[in-house]
Amino acid sequence: MSVSRWLGIGGAVSTLVLLGALAPRLMAQPAPAAPAIDADDIGGVLTGPSGPEAGVWVVAETRELGTRLIKVVVTDDSGRFVIPDLPAASYRVFARGYGLADSATVAARPGQVIRLTAQAAASPAEAAKAYPAAYWFSMLKVPPKAAFAADARAPGLSPRVANQDVWLTVVKNGGCVGCHQMGNLATRTLPPAFHDLPSSEIAWNRRIISGQAGGDMIARVNVLGPLSLRTFADWSDRIAKGELPASRPERPQGIERNIVVTANDWLDEQHYLHDLISTDKRNPTVNAYGPLYGATELSSSTMPILDPVKNVATLYNYPIVPGTPLAPSPTVVQPSAYWGAQAIWDSRSNVHNQMLDQHGRVWSTFATRGPENPAECKVGSTHPSAVAFPNPRAEPARHLAVYDPKTAKFAPIPTCYATHHLQFDKNDVLWTSGGGPVLGWLDMKKFDQTGDAMASQGWTPIVLDTNGNGKRDTFVEPKDPADPTKDRRVDMPFYAIMPNPADGSIWGAVYAYPNNYPGQVVRVEPGANLPGAAPLAEVYNVPSPGFGVRGGDIDSKGVVWVSLASGHLGAFDRRKCKGPLNGPKATGDHCPEGWSFHRLPGPSFDGVPDGSVEASYYTWVDQHNTLGLGADVPIVTGNLFDGFHALVNGKFVTLRLPYPLGFYAKGLDGRIDDARAGWKGRGIWSSSGDRVPWHMEGGKGNKPLAVHFQVRPDPLAH
Repeated sequence: MSVSRWLGIGGAVSTLVLLGALAPRLMAQPAPAAPAIDADDIGGVLTGPSGPEAGVWVVAETRELGTRLIKVVVTDDSGRFVIPDLPAASYRVFARGYGLADSATVAARPGQVIRLTAQAAASPAEAAKAYPAAYWFSMLKVPPKAAFAADARAPGLSPRVANQDVWLTVVKNGGCVGCHQMGNLATRTLPPAFHDLPSSEIAWNRRIISGQAGGDMIARVNVLGPLSLRTFADWSDRIAKGELPASRPERPQGIERNIVVTANDWLDEQHYLHDLISTDKRNPTVNAYGPLYGATELSSSTMPILDPVKNVATLYNYPIVPGTPLAPSPTVVQPSAYWGAQAIWDSRSNVHNQMLDQHGRVWSTFATRGPENPAECKVGSTHPSAVAFPNPRAEPARHLAVYDPKTAKFAPIPTCYATHHLQFDKNDVLWTSGGGPVLGWLDMKKFDQTGDAMASQGWTPIVLDTNGNGKRDTFVEPKDPADPTKDRRVDMPFYAIMPNPADGSIWGAVYAYPNNYPGQVVRVEPGANLPGAAPLAEVYNVPSPGFGVRGGDIDSKGVVWVSLASGHLGAFDRRKCKGPLNGPKATGDHCPEGWSFHRLPGPSFDGVPDGSVEASYYTWVDQHNTLGLGADVPIVTGNLFDGFHALVNGKFVTLRLPYPLGFYAKGLDGRIDDARAGWKGRGIWSSSGDRVPWHMEGGKGNKPLAVHFQVRPDPLAH
């Protein structure tokens, strides 16, 4: 056993002192034999003061290719490692692990076997530098539940925040962690540019209101009230004085030691990516070994394209429809600590999410005009959906587009509804979230045949069968009194969109924000006559201990999985419901038995014991076993862990990219490049989605990363 493993991570006593005290009793273990490697691998052994170091990451990095390339593996029980399948180049190789300082860097080329020497951390503070952000964020002192009581509300708490759960939702994946990895070095400390301000509270206000997102960020903080600024100032002040996380992470175990992580940078240092797509989610063999396509949301009107085989990144400039407004705020509210008064975001395309179809075409959410809809969408239109429910505005102003890489043809597709996420069903209907009062869709086959965007699209309001007669009748509006003879329209815009492969229904995860606590999942039965059908919906509220819905996905059996601000992965299985699913008693709280909760890895906030501090942004289900951990394995974004958490046989497996620290994903998909190639022919793809790439380790100069996670049968497979 190594000294660092014996110590634990970040122990209260100096590692060097303990090494001196134990030296007479410790016998150094002989270094194991080096592992076998191929000509395109780098292999070796990592040893520390008392022998081999197990469960430690080994990083190889080069900047000699078309993109910066990073590959990461984990040492086995004997400290051995194999970094497989490296392109010809010179690499800097080093080790990083809990309880250790980063090792000295060794230069190596593929085909070489090297020895790395682990260095015990000189202090608990040095050991904590490698901790996931979750451990640092857990030091935030959350207002206790009693502080939200109406008759004893703490000064500075906004009346808009009904309870501690709502406060946590805004601070976690409903607000702060919706855009940033809270707890990394950049967020747990204050930028030097603001060190001269009179107080940390003022400095936090100044950092939040800076840059083009300053107006939106300060609005989120105002939802919480001024106590939030004092809370964050207290957090960073205590860290600045040397306080460390109370709990410590464990080194990777089991499957976690079998991972191979490959990262390429792309785009540039000022712009960010929201997401990427690599394949058709219905058939993950589409676009095998092909390029990846990125979505730049508010940051630019370009589509970054990465060839992961050649390690080459290029840009496609979107054709912008004349008159399309600028998507981000052009105003720099206060100068940024990083970019000053420069407005760095300039998107008019506002591409948030993409999907590939079976032909390899890229379908995107895409802005084609402002929010005001044309006459075809409004009262007086003969379009079947407009007759049923006219829709005068589509906000935010984001619609659809399709790009064919084979022909370089691009077609914007104006829609009468706004879009956010999108998914194809098995009938080639493209379903979209983000439509505000409506759920929208586009019939791809009809569009391909006719090119007619209006004739190919449809939308519907979300209507509950509250009178229980099994059909959609005249309905009352969301705030109208109940009428036992009528149905009810609900205002529950979908955030995630999930076609159910089991029965053809469409599910949505409804984003939980202060006015929609605790969040819901919604089921819509489309019917056979789109777009003229009148679908009915069912609503299911998240019960305690869960709250705070963000992204979600569905498995092949129809079970819905959602990321929750409570620090859980929630699962809803409609098949378990015992009572009526429609009618006056189907209030949303009518099927708690359909819910189950899985606590995410990581510590809890002090005084908030039910869930993890982890604030997962999105959940994706690996229906086709693209990662190799099994079909229908749900995988959540580990936004405070630099990676992902996969629920395998009831236990989470954490897949982490430990270098550069700060990897933050907003989505993922899985691709099978070659089913005959075993683990080498499959894996999941994601991109760093934090709005500020300069928050990653190393600061300014970082570009967004495209990251490939693979799982091999053992730590030395090559």
